[in-house]
Amino acid sequence: MTTTTTPSDPASSWPDDLSAFCFEVPHSSESLLFESAKGIRLSDAAGRSYLDALSGVFVTCFGYDCEPIVGAVTRQLRTLPFNPPLHGTNRAALELARALVDLAPPGITAAKLVNGGSEAVEAAMRLARLHHRARGNPGKVKVLSYYHGYHGATFGSLSLTGRPDVTRFGPGLPGIVHVWPPDCLESFWDVPPEKSGALAASMIERTIEAEGPDSVAAIVMEPVIHLRGMAIAPDDYLARVREVCDRHDVLLVFDEIVTGFGRTGAPFAAQTFGVTPDILCVGKGISGGYAPLAAVLMAGHVAEALGETGGPVSFAPSHTYAANPLAAAAGLAAVTLFREGGYQERIAELAAYTEPRLRALAEAHGATLRAVGLLYGVKLTGAAAEGAERLGERVASACLRRGLIIRGQDDWVVLAPAFVTTPAEVDEILGILGEALDEVRGAGR
Repeated sequence: MTTTTTPSDPASSWPDDLSAFCFEVPHSSESLLFESAKGIRLSDAAGRSYLDALSGVFVTCFGYDCEPIVGAVTRQLRTLPFNPPLHGTNRAALELARALVDLAPPGITAAKLVNGGSEAVEAAMRLARLHHRARGNPGKVKVLSYYHGYHGATFGSLSLTGRPDVTRFGPGLPGIVHVWPPDCLESFWDVPPEKSGALAASMIERTIEAEGPDSVAAIVMEPVIHLRGMAIAPDDYLARVREVCDRHDVLLVFDEIVTGFGRTGAPFAAQTFGVTPDILCVGKGISGGYAPLAAVLMAGHVAEALGETGGPVSFAPSHTYAANPLAAAAGLAAVTLFREGGYQERIAELAAYTEPRLRALAEAHGATLRAVGLLYGVKLTGAAAEGAERLGERVASACLRRGLIIRGQDDWVVLAPAFVTTPAEVDEILGILGEALDEVRGAGR
């Protein structure tokens, strides 16, 4: 007989001995042992249901029971679960690469399939250096990235992550130079939003000049910065950065692990903001959460270093499970469903329903909303944040106790509802979030 418990109840159904498993985040009284899921709801081993307003972690955009993807993976599992990667590839991988290129902005001509976002970012770094070496500029090796951005958990991608909490691993890779994004200029130096984009772009150019343009290979950036509470790039900022990169022969790399695959409304944030990078890293929602998968999409002039123009290209060293048949089948099914299932229209409709209601809720609690497509960041400023520490975590914890999964950190919480979320489920999500904000705001006074 199962019993319903709260996450803080010590009488849970966890095994007594957890010593063999290394958790991704520290195990606590709020840690959940998930058992099953359907739609946008998960169930834990204690029998409690949770409404997922984060799409797992920006991944399960089609929900937890998407039959077209389940069917595609099942058929692939029975046909070809793995192929010798040193001797060829598989049809699903070939078709997925073509589908991704077709979905991407014009000028993107090739896709390298990998296992996860960290690997995609590291591959982009290697590819940028290789590009310049092939063009006779082997000294262009430095890579710029944001302070307070996030690019992954492997050593190279972690080196790009300009956050103080990663310094516990010691010095990062040499040749990484951090720059300030517009949101940080606004928050730390009170630069007006209408001026932060131009100033941040100018600072990037000055940094390139100070480092020496002949030494800088690329700049890697998130169009929407997740760990700044979904800080959205100001108008014209990305276009200004594109111009700076072109002037100094620096590759522009968009980390769209979070923003890609329809999350901002368009297939990629590059299309939402009207700026095409030289390299585009995508992941998370690319397979709908049904298999580990990511990709590096590259423009034609970058792919030239990997093979003959218009012909096959290759990029090694690679990984055993890169372009794996099962993951590729999941990705192909997800991309096909996105393209043919009317999901851009569904995203627009769901965003049109959700955004004004969430904005009103945020404003009623002295907070501000950042929104693009189905990405939402609630910045807990003003009266709601006075005297409060770790406010975002406390709001997320209050939501979890009520059966709602979001993410909270510092002075923000973020939501990313699945594309299949219904208006009734949105109302339920916002109702719980409102209760949590009421609880934490009262405790913070």
